[in-house]
Amino acid sequence: EESLQMWDLNKRLEAYLARVKFLEEENEVLRAEIQSAKGSPAGESWRARYEEELRALRDALDRAFREKCTAELARDNLYEEVQQVKSRCQKEQAARDEAKRQLALGRKELEEERRAQIWLKERAVQLEKEVEALLEVHEEEKAGLDQEIASFSQSLETFRCAPVAFQPVEVEDYSKRLSEIWRGAVETYKTEVSQLEGSLCQAKENLWKAVEDNQQSQLQLQHLEKDLAGLKARKEMLEENLARQWQEQRGEAEKFQLAMEALEQEKQSLRAQIAQVLEDRQQLMHLKMSLSLEVATYRTLLEAESTRLQMPAG
Repeated sequence: EESLQMWDLNKRLEAYLARVKFLEEENEVLRAEIQSAKGSPAGESWRARYEEELRALRDALDRAFREKCTAELARDNLYEEVQQVKSRCQKEQAARDEAKRQLALGRKELEEERRAQIWLKERAVQLEKEVEALLEVHEEEKAGLDQEIASFSQSLETFRCAPVAFQPVEVEDYSKRLSEIWRGAVETYKTEVSQLEGSLCQAKENLWKAVEDNQQSQLQLQHLEKDLAGLKARKEMLEENLARQWQEQRGEAEKFQLAMEALEQEKQSLRAQIAQVLEDRQQLMHLKMSLSLEVATYRTLLEAESTRLQMPAG
């Protein structure tokens, strides 16, 4: 029984020794590879290449962040420019509305001037008709007065030829009264004629003034139409510029978005690569630690087994 136990222990010891020897050989090989990797230029180049790649990735990440900030700044500038263009468009719209209002007022004033001109023309025609009527009445009154004077002169001749009982004082009074009536009629006629002439001159002045105001209104209307046409052309040009700027901004925004998405994907891939490299290094460290612990454990077992085997012999 003791020999079987010893044989079993020997088998186990041989297995342990073989395992320890194999692990020590592997450990030596790994140590040699690590030392060669540390000491050889290839290892240094690999480490330098790894650090260089890591530095390049960091630079690319910083550059992508700066480009993102630049794109955001450009986007803000474009938004401010769009707001300025909108404000200018609003001002142009307000100016166009004001021009339309002025044009409407000008048209209204022109219509009023036309109506006033028509009324003045009608008034002038009416005044001419009144003057003609007054001239006809004057002619009729003048003819009547001439007839009265003729009849009066005939009556005077009859009075002079025939012995009458009239006294000279009555004839003189009658002639004075007749001359006063005639003078009053003439003065009244002159006053009416002067009033009619003044009204006619005033009507002509009003007519000329209305014509001048009409011409000025037409000129002002033409200027307003020219201004309106210029404002329309300017509005169309601004709308075209705004549409072109919107298209350019949309294209640049799409380009920036695609660039940002590409940079984000590159960033994610770089993060994944860095994480993979760190994970590989962590696995290597864990493997090294587990190998060291296993070697230490086997050494402890071997020392304990050798001590246990040496004790009976002593």
